[in-house]
Amino acid sequence: MAGWQLAQINVGRLIAPEGDPRVAAFFDQLDAINAVADASPGFVWRLVGDGGNATGIKPAPDDCLLINLSVWESAEALAAFVYQSAHTPVMMARSDWFERFGGAYTALWWVPAGHRPSPDEGFAKLWLLDRYGPSAQAFTFKTQFPPEG
Repeated sequence: MAGWQLAQINVGRLIAPEGDPRVAAFFDQLDAINAVADASPGFVWRLVGDGGNATGIKPAPDDCLLINLSVWESAEALAAFVYQSAHTPVMMARSDWFERFGGAYTALWWVPAGHRPSPDEGFAKLWLLDRYGPSAQAFTFKTQFPPEG
């Protein structure tokens, strides 16, 4: 896997806009969880806007749609953060703050080391996953593919 890193996107639609008490607990934890990601073994990069996180980045007309985009050294490193860190209980409470999403909301794909994917690239991967299912171009934790090349 030398020369390759794992990119991931996940999106969600908040049940209420930022500032509403119904989503306050999510925003109250966001900086701490991002700090856990930043300090995690295998973490490479995450999309960050002016506020130190990606919540101010609005890649779609829906102000309640949030995007998370990051790059990791491996699928194992990302899985450890997602499923074995302080992130896990916050992720498990997702339905407290986010609506049920009508399609793929998480996609993984391999990128050349040093590449920083754009939101448009991430949305294209979600579309591929929705349209064609898991493939080497866009996949899930459950159905992974090795890097090409």
